Amino acid sequence: MSPASAAVSQLEWATGQDAADPLAPLRDAFLIPRHGDAEVAYFCGNSLGLQPRATQAALLAELDAWAEHGVEGHFRGELPWMDYHRFVREDLAAVVGAQPDEVVAMNSLTANLHFLMVSFYRPSAERPAILIEKNAFPSDRYAVESQIRFHGFDPAEALIELDGDEAGGTLSDEAILEALDRHGPRIALVLLPGVQYLTGQAFDLRAITEAAHRKGCVVGFDLAHAAGNLPLALHDTHCDFAVWCSYKYLNSGPGAVAGAFVHERHAHTPRPRFAGWWGHERTTRFRMGPDFVPTPGADGWQLSNPPVLALAPLRVSLGLFREAGMAALRAKSEALTGYLAWLIRSELSDLLDILTPEEPSRRGCQLSLRVRGPRDGGRSLFEYLQARGIIVDWREPDVIRASPVPLYNRHVDCLRLVEAVKAWRAAG
Repeated sequence: MSPASAAVSQLEWATGQDAADPLAPLRDAFLIPRHGDAEVAYFCGNSLGLQPRATQAALLAELDAWAEHGVEGHFRGELPWMDYHRFVREDLAAVVGAQPDEVVAMNSLTANLHFLMVSFYRPSAERPAILIEKNAFPSDRYAVESQIRFHGFDPAEALIELDGDEAGGTLSDEAILEALDRHGPRIALVLLPGVQYLTGQAFDLRAITEAAHRKGCVVGFDLAHAAGNLPLALHDTHCDFAVWCSYKYLNSGPGAVAGAFVHERHAHTPRPRFAGWWGHERTTRFRMGPDFVPTPGADGWQLSNPPVLALAPLRVSLGLFREAGMAALRAKSEALTGYLAWLIRSELSDLLDILTPEEPSRRGCQLSLRVRGPRDGGRSLFEYLQARGIIVDWREPDVIRASPVPLYNRHVDCLRLVEAVKAWRAAG
């Protein structure tokens, strides 16, 4: 994570690491935005991933199929639209550690969260509560609060929020277990993130699931910041469901189609659901009968036919994940994020606090940074970096998020970011 000797400059060391990186060629598979005559240093894959070069051709191919075949495109061509969502299934399952029938690409993240809560949030007078983290992404909080009200309960009593008990606002395992011990008999649903969007903290999904299940709770996860960032093993966690978006680390474009996971033990569940025709059992779907017969597995939660023009970019991006492998991506992610953290602690410890946990097992590739000093210092630094082609992310009231994504970021990008912060500090 640092030069082997003082005789080697930071730039020489970082350049050498990048030259030896077996995943380095993958960077060329992406379109890197430019700032003037140079490429930007892009650290915003936690907000919107970069566009793979092959995306445009994949979209044009589907437009050409539409032009050539019209409605018959559902049955003709290399990738008939009728089953298009199945063309991403194997690779999507591999990225999130699931069985193929446990995953489906559909809708948007919050829509999927609502649809799955219809089935998996079944409150009663004795067990009405939902457990979330206090600083949950607003859309998640809005969703769970509205679900609580929809079922006739009061969020003031039925929404339990876990406050961070560690420096930087992160949550200890002990705090989660203590909350389950205290409130478990009242909790209908535990809904926590795979990676917390503000702090960048990663959670132990299996440990949470096991502890919550022992208390009789249903468990779901929002993996918006975890899918494509961390190696996941959703099937082996035994969580009940999960949802995620694909416009961040999965590089599928703004507003991209989202994903959902339903554990195989619920493949034939009698739980209620909001039904739509594409969730109907495939072999009898077009008989247009009045009775809904759900397709076993996650497909049974679909409502509408696959959004082909939204699935094409996801198919391209997942192909790159297949090529790289999550294990190799994780190894590079730990190296990049570790190097950036080391640079900040060794050269900017007087200026920046890292809110994200130090242990690699408790974080993905995002580092959340807080500028010491005046309240507006963080915003000033963010704007300074943006003006110099270093693209990071700002979250109110005072957090800069920087994510060195292993598919396309390099050690020299991390060094460039730190050198720019040092220049800002020197300009005072």
